Amino acid sequence: MKQYIYQDSTIAFVTAAAQTCLLIEKINEHDREEWREQMLRLLPVLYLRARLLEEGETMMEDEPQRFVTEEDYNFALVGIREFLGQDDAYLDVFVDQGIYTDEVQTAYISEGLADIYQELKDMAAAFQTGEEAIMNDAVLLCRQAFLEHWGRKVLSVLRALHEISDASYQ
Repeated sequence: MKQYIYQDSTIAFVTAAAQTCLLIEKINEHDREEWREQMLRLLPVLYLRARLLEEGETMMEDEPQRFVTEEDYNFALVGIREFLGQDDAYLDVFVDQGIYTDEVQTAYISEGLADIYQELKDMAAAFQTGEEAIMNDAVLLCRQAFLEHWGRKVLSVLRALHEISDASYQ
């Protein structure tokens, strides 16, 4: 099992996850256009790196510890919301269990990115423990969460960021 966390695909994913977390945490160190451009470049890489993760086997009986607190989540959420202002909201087609409906709802880039951040930061924090079993299971848990929900959020947020980026070119 040791080799799973040291595979090139795993290391590339963890690197992309860490870069995404850092970009979210240091949002106020960027101007809006620069941050948007960096996010537009990073999210497709993150998505691809997550897709390329191989299946693996858990090493522990219990699920890895969660590190992101409600305060951490809200810090990311509010930081992105305030940073984007009116560009935060976008219209999205409601998806329930992979089934598209005619229902259109307002979604928020900040909520999508905060949800993604929570999954990535939990995994990255587990990596900082240096415990191979914890690291292994944290990547597998993050991969499963990607397949279940945050992969779609990456795509939705990417589309919304593309739209507001495209509007700034006109």
